[in-house]
Amino acid sequence: MMLNIFKKNFLIYGFGLSGQSCFNFLNVNNFIKIYDDNSNKILKKYDKFLINKNKLNDYYFDYIIVSPGINIKKCYLKNFLLKNKDKLISELDIFYTAYKNNKKITVTGTNGKSTTVKLIHDFLKKAKKDVRLVGNIGKPALNEKNISKKTIFVIEASSYQIEYSKYFRSDISAILNLSPDHLERHENYSNYVDAKFKLIKNQENRGISIINKNEKLIFERLKKNKILGKILKLNLSSKVYFLNKITNNYFNNLSNLDNLKFAFSIAKIFKIKTELILNVVNSFKALPYRQEILFNSKKLRIINDSKSTSFSSSISLLSSYKNIYWILGGLVKQGDKFELPKRYFKNIKAYIYGKNNLIFQKQLKNKIKFKKFNNIKEALNSILKDAKKNKDKKTIIFSPAAASFDQFENFEKRGSYFNSIIKQTKFINTLNV
Repeated sequence: MMLNIFKKNFLIYGFGLSGQSCFNFLNVNNFIKIYDDNSNKILKKYDKFLINKNKLNDYYFDYIIVSPGINIKKCYLKNFLLKNKDKLISELDIFYTAYKNNKKITVTGTNGKSTTVKLIHDFLKKAKKDVRLVGNIGKPALNEKNISKKTIFVIEASSYQIEYSKYFRSDISAILNLSPDHLERHENYSNYVDAKFKLIKNQENRGISIINKNEKLIFERLKKNKILGKILKLNLSSKVYFLNKITNNYFNNLSNLDNLKFAFSIAKIFKIKTELILNVVNSFKALPYRQEILFNSKKLRIINDSKSTSFSSSISLLSSYKNIYWILGGLVKQGDKFELPKRYFKNIKAYIYGKNNLIFQKQLKNKIKFKKFNNIKEALNSILKDAKKNKDKKTIIFSPAAASFDQFENFEKRGSYFNSIIKQTKFINTLNV
């Protein structure tokens, strides 16, 4: 089944990065209207394409492209979208139709997506492939230029992006891990898993899916569905045979090592030489605010993990180091729970910031000692005082385990703010002794 994107009528709902990329790509041979809940923020040059909510039924639309961030059950166009649900498609569907014959590698999961796709991209680039890193990492696929038949797309896909897609297929798909996330959107964990599983469910005969052999919920769905593609079961407990040659501290923690194993399994499909892979791994730099090591010495380690928006995303760091000063706070996601194994509790002191500290207190009570503060700066100042007394190596981890929207527009601005505070304070000079 193919999508026809030539001389069709499109409604684009949501005019962020995704909506704009679809518009620019389709605005040649098609009729397009735009609707956005905040139309006053759209540039005047698009005025003639904007449509009023009350005028939607005056037009016939072949397809309705819904931006990933829109929940069709709770938006302004709820009734209209539900009535036209069979017409809903995603940016991924447009992309797939445009570049059907190009090789596509798609990575999803709850945590570690960005790191994994960046590793895959760097492996392929080192092997001199024409490779593009796109998707949820912040680069709409439809914005890419100079695409040839040999171009390979490495795609980070969120549950939001996959949920509305109907036509998208990936040559190689990977589901890294699963834990409850975005339940305010998906309503329950089962729906969230179903959204991720669509990558495998929609595979074609030539497709390959890579999954964690211990991911029970995926295997339950494999038994209930006829899968056309090949399934590769990855054993994350097995050692990477070149592990002793990895010198990059970034891969000292388990989650990043798991991400590497997924990336390595895909590199093997492309027959990339181990020496090239090692070269990439040992020179690899973390993406900003994703378990990013800001400073590391014999006495002090500082990690910025502002991207962490759930307890599960913080656990890998909390279980990888000793003598941890953990800064957390923000808007806790629906259904999220702190499930760190008990053996790690004694290694951690928690510093909770923000107005929602009662939720964090409830999760940490009788598990980890904590203090509470109004903001990040206050928490850091307290750590400065507490850590002075500690002569062993200290690890300060900024891993909020919650969304940023209580105090920051996004995790990037939250991470940038943390970095600025570190630079302004005497942390490194005071504690690195």
